[in-house]
Amino acid sequence: MGLFDTIIGNLPEVKGTKQRLPFKEKLKWTLIVLVLFYVLGHIPLFGLANNALANFEFLSIILGASFGSIISLGIGPIVTASIVLQLLSGTGIMSLDLTTADGKRRFQGLQKLLSIFFIIFEAIIYVAMGGLSTGGYYDPVTSGFVVQFVAGVIPLASSQIFMLQSFLVIQLILGGMLIMFMDEVVSKWGFGSGLSLFIAAGVAQQIMIRLFNFIPAQGSEIASGAIPAIFQSLAIGDVTTVGLMLAGILSTVVVFVMSVYGQAMKVEIPLSFGKVRGYGMRWPLNFFYTSNIPVILVAALLANIQLFARLFENMGLPILGTFSGQNPASGIVLWTSPPNLAAALIQQGSWTWLQIGQASTYCFLMITGSMIFSIFWMQTAGMDPKSQAKQILSSGLQMQGFRRDERVLEKILGRYIWPLTIVGGAAVGLLAAVADLTGALSNGTGILLAVMIIYKLYEEIAKQHMMDMHPAMRKFME
Repeated sequence: MGLFDTIIGNLPEVKGTKQRLPFKEKLKWTLIVLVLFYVLGHIPLFGLANNALANFEFLSIILGASFGSIISLGIGPIVTASIVLQLLSGTGIMSLDLTTADGKRRFQGLQKLLSIFFIIFEAIIYVAMGGLSTGGYYDPVTSGFVVQFVAGVIPLASSQIFMLQSFLVIQLILGGMLIMFMDEVVSKWGFGSGLSLFIAAGVAQQIMIRLFNFIPAQGSEIASGAIPAIFQSLAIGDVTTVGLMLAGILSTVVVFVMSVYGQAMKVEIPLSFGKVRGYGMRWPLNFFYTSNIPVILVAALLANIQLFARLFENMGLPILGTFSGQNPASGIVLWTSPPNLAAALIQQGSWTWLQIGQASTYCFLMITGSMIFSIFWMQTAGMDPKSQAKQILSSGLQMQGFRRDERVLEKILGRYIWPLTIVGGAAVGLLAAVADLTGALSNGTGILLAVMIIYKLYEEIAKQHMMDMHPAMRKFME
């Protein structure tokens, strides 16, 4: 492990601070990174073909990306690295003691190495599957790649194509590295996690655009935003469009309400201070015990399946399925993509057996995958009964009516943590799947994630503000 320790010790990183940061300082850095994220999302990739990355639009919300910009990779490489580590840890292939400082340092170093690898790897894949230069296209007459400039159509030599590809890869790698460091800034100097912040920012932006955009889509006279489209459709008597827009708004509202309700559900375990008689507290265990992490991992895994399916199809090996324009047409990608059941019911009056099969398969994958990743995350993130028992005892607390023994406390906590991990993970997966199937204003998984992220962020900000306002409360929290 000597060489590995040397490598991770020399990786670039954002230095943290051992001092407790005040509320205003954390808020400042969080807002700076958020503004920078939006600015980077509007910096286009130089040399990119028009709509070359439109094929990857389904990935944008899940991966916190803005396709066609310098941050087209988004958080995809970081999440993919996390998935790989979760699978290796959960299956026992890789064993690191995360209870020690050295084990955590090696785990974080390995995750950063994998993230850098996937940044480079996914940048190459995106360029291989996208266009090269603005206006570039394949000319079947000359059997070569040509570029439409003002002076006319100019063919490109192989060396020039390679140079354009390399320049695009470099830009994507630069954007991916910026996202990785911005995530570290938020994690060490701001509120919450940068990954969660980027997802919430992307979802909020998309919902606002799809709700209020008055600009009509190409080839249509109706506004793209739901609210302007409803008024325009009512004026011309287009009941179908009104129904579609109302269904999207209603689905979004229902997902928001159910997510907030689920976040508020919790099990409270009564604990007492062992050395102070008569005083105690309640240890909360949320219904969504592992939060939004499992559904992020499942959604990213399904998105990567579609990504590689397009790559294989472009290579002439459609082993994962084929696409018809932007939509999956056959194979595994077809059965891992959610159909819009609400739109089908409004437009056709019924569902086809294919749509029912797709919906059932998608629900099964989301629920099962969320349960599996929820268990993996609980065991590797220090949320298992044994780790929680150690944390409780180290805080000077103990279970009321039981002796101060870690094994006893671990057994009691296991009665709550394991069911919450499995049922809570399944509930998150089901809620995300239902949102995707009912045509919400944004990706259903994205809406669910945004609600949970904002809720957690609100709790953390409120806690930080309370600790700054009341020094006695800060001492109690510490």
